[in-house]
Amino acid sequence: MSSHLVGVGVGPGDPELVTVKGVNALRAADAVVVPVMDTGERGRAEATVLHYVPEEKVVRVVFALNERTDRARREAAWDAAGERVAALLREHGRVAFATIGDPNVYSTFTYLAQTVADLVPDTVVETVPGITAMQDLAARSGAVLTEGTEPLTLVPVTAGAAVLKEALAGPGTVVAYKFGRQAGEVAEALREAGRLEGAVWGSALGLPEESVRPAAELDGAPLPYLSTLIAPPRRDGGRGGKL
Repeated sequence: MSSHLVGVGVGPGDPELVTVKGVNALRAADAVVVPVMDTGERGRAEATVLHYVPEEKVVRVVFALNERTDRARREAAWDAAGERVAALLREHGRVAFATIGDPNVYSTFTYLAQTVADLVPDTVVETVPGITAMQDLAARSGAVLTEGTEPLTLVPVTAGAAVLKEALAGPGTVVAYKFGRQAGEVAEALREAGRLEGAVWGSALGLPEESVRPAAELDGAPLPYLSTLIAPPRRDGGRGGKL
């Protein structure tokens, strides 16, 4: 029989935001893999998973989660993680991988699934969608992500400030992920584009250390790496003005 690898989106941190389907997938798996950095501290995915499955079912696998400059180190970590998960699939048959947010949105699961498919060719790969940080931040802040015909652009600020500035010049809402280390550049880009008013940022959503603040309060100080920003466009046409 084929092995099954299931990427499960467990949301941005609040355990109440895991879907019923996600919880069922975690509980149905023989083992639940959670990504950890080589420093070993418990990440958001692991903390969320432990609300729903026993600790003995959880397998911690090291990934170079924040490595962007040393390609060899990053790929070695992917290979080692893939080998570990492939071994679990050969042993158990059904393995879940828990990822914050959604497994198809900037997720480590993408690289893991590609690696495992080469190592265990008959593996069936499935995903269970999860609530994203931009959805959670919109709910907690009251920011409206889109109206009418507005486009929505999602930008990882790790791609550089130029990508963000190009998006802010457009007509729709811009969401920026992973902008904490470039908070000063992001604040300046918002000012230049006239987008400070109505923009919000948040970090550690749903956790005790949660922060949700107006972007106008950004002072250039570094923020947590996984901070999220929502910058809506001007909406001057009243109700339904963007239809």
